[in-house]
Amino acid sequence: MSESEVAGSEIYLQPSVIFEQGRRYMVRARSGHGKTSLLNFIYGTSGQYDGEVVLTENGERREENELRIRVLSYMFQDLCLFPELTAMENVLLKNRLTGFKSEAEIGAMLDLLLPSGKKGQPVATLSLGQRQRVAAVRALCQPFRFLLMDEPFSHIDSDNARRVADMVMGEVGKQGAGLIVTALDAIDCFPFDATFNL
Repeated sequence: MSESEVAGSEIYLQPSVIFEQGRRYMVRARSGHGKTSLLNFIYGTSGQYDGEVVLTENGERREENELRIRVLSYMFQDLCLFPELTAMENVLLKNRLTGFKSEAEIGAMLDLLLPSGKKGQPVATLSLGQRQRVAAVRALCQPFRFLLMDEPFSHIDSDNARRVADMVMGEVGKQGAGLIVTALDAIDCFPFDATFNL
């Protein structure tokens, strides 16, 4: 993106922007204006920027990649699910790496967000909104100090968005974590502490 495209941004070109653990942030911008890029910079999947992203732990600067593994969870906009695996298998696959939730907990989370029987179906057969809900559950299956969610409700109706938001806020609160959510427009199901216009 050119400098003129981000001239009015409350994040890009600023001397510094701090996201604090325990607070909830919304980052709002039109399509193609850097929301996904920002989360990828924070998560470390892209290094194509000027400046630096600094992660700290107990006030001390830490090695980025090592810290990211332990403290960040990311719900990608493109979801990164395995289409041939069932909803349950997709989440269990992640949970095998973290051992964070029991199979019963995962099943209960999916039952709350998906229609009956859908958790046992291949992800390829689910609607895009149902896939987003599966990706949200998967993102909650690890310890984190920040949860990054890239347009998590773009294909979810308001009732299901509220169910997902309630589940997310419960886990964020339990872990004392921060939350960064990107969106095109305002989202009323999260109690944000601050909104940045990108």
